[in-house]
Amino acid sequence: MRFADRLAPLQTNVFADMDWAKGRARAAGKSVVDLSLGSSDLPTPGHVLTAIATALQDPATHGYNLFESTRAFRQTAARWYTEKFGIAIDPETEVLPLIGSQEGTAHLPLVVLNPGDFALLTDPCYPSHAGGIHLASGQIYSMPLLADNGFLPVLGDIPAAVLAQARLMVLSYPHNPTTATATAEFFAGAVAFCQAHDLVLAHDFPYADHCFDGQPAPSVLQADPGKTCSIEFFSFSKAYNMGGFRIAYAIGNPELILALRQVKATVDFNQYQGILRGAIAALEGPQDCVRATVNTFKARRDAMVNALHHHGWTVTRPDATMYLWAKLPEPFSHNSIDFCVRLVEATGVALAPGRGFGKSGEGYVRFALVQPPEVLEQAAQQIVQFMNRSA
Repeated sequence: MRFADRLAPLQTNVFADMDWAKGRARAAGKSVVDLSLGSSDLPTPGHVLTAIATALQDPATHGYNLFESTRAFRQTAARWYTEKFGIAIDPETEVLPLIGSQEGTAHLPLVVLNPGDFALLTDPCYPSHAGGIHLASGQIYSMPLLADNGFLPVLGDIPAAVLAQARLMVLSYPHNPTTATATAEFFAGAVAFCQAHDLVLAHDFPYADHCFDGQPAPSVLQADPGKTCSIEFFSFSKAYNMGGFRIAYAIGNPELILALRQVKATVDFNQYQGILRGAIAALEGPQDCVRATVNTFKARRDAMVNALHHHGWTVTRPDATMYLWAKLPEPFSHNSIDFCVRLVEATGVALAPGRGFGKSGEGYVRFALVQPPEVLEQAAQQIVQFMNRSA
C-alpha cells in the first residue's frame, strides 16, 4: 500500500512519544505523575457547564451546526475582543469558530501556501504549527528562539532567498514551550516586517490571560488594527479549562477568515451548539474564574520553582503560561528525549523533552504545572534524585 510523502515528517510527535513512554512506565507498575501534557486539571466553571447541560434538553441544538448557526457565538466573541483589546471586530466577516486552536493553525497553511512555499516558524514551536506546513506540502524555515534574545525571533536574520518564497509567519506569545512573552513593540515590528514582505502573520494566542502580573498579553491586532495581514487564534482550553470541549475561534483579516472558512467547510461543520452556548456563557459570565485559574498556576509555578531551587536545580521563574522551561544540567543536556524517557521509566514523573518542540529546544525540558503544589514538590525531589543517581 502506498502513502503520501507528506506523512513522512509526521511519524513522530512529542506528545505521542511521551504517551508511549508513560504507557511503558504504567505497565511496569509505576504510578505516573504526568507533567508532560498541558491539559488543565482544573474544573470547567459551573455556569459554563449549566449552559451546556441546559442545551442538551433543547432539540434545536441536536442537528448540524453550520456557519449561520454560530452567529450568537461570533457576536459574543467579537464583543469580548473589543472590550478586552479595544479593536472593533465584525462578527460576520472577521470571526470564525474552530474546533480548538490546533484545528485553525493546522488548516491555515492550506489557505496560504502552495507546494514549496516557505512558512516561518519559531523553533521551538507547538507541534501543530509544523504539522500544518507539512500537510500543505510547504517548506519550513526555522527561526531559532534563544535565551540570549529573550526567546524572540530575530527577523533580520531571515535570508532574502527564503523571504522571496515565504507566505506565512507563525508566532505565539506568551510562548509554548519557552514561556516567553512579547511586547507590543515586538508585535509592531513583526507586523511591519510581514507587511513589507507580503506575509500572513498568524498569532496563536491561547495564553492571553495566563500572565502573572495581572495584565493581559498584547494582541497582535493591536499592532495591526486594520487587519491588513494578521489573524489571531483564541482558545477556551486554558482560561476556562475547556480543553476537552474543543472550542476556539479565529479573529482577523476578513479574506483570511473567509478562506479558512472554505477549507473548514470541506472537512467539518462545527461543534455541538450546546458547546457554543457554554462558550458564550464563559465570555459573558463572571471572569473571577479566570483570575482564580491564573492564580492557581501562579502558586504552582512558585511551588515548583522553589522546590527545584531547594534541591539544587536553578530554573527560570516564568511570567506567563502554565509551564516551566528548564535548561537541563550536564550530562543530560544533549539528549532531552532520552532523559525524559528514562525519567518516567525510573520515577513515574513525565516531562516533555525540549527536542520534541524543535531543534533549538534540545537541552531543555518543559514542565506542565497540572498537579497540586504538594505533588509538584514531591516530583521535583524525585527528578533531582534521579539526576543525582544518573550523573
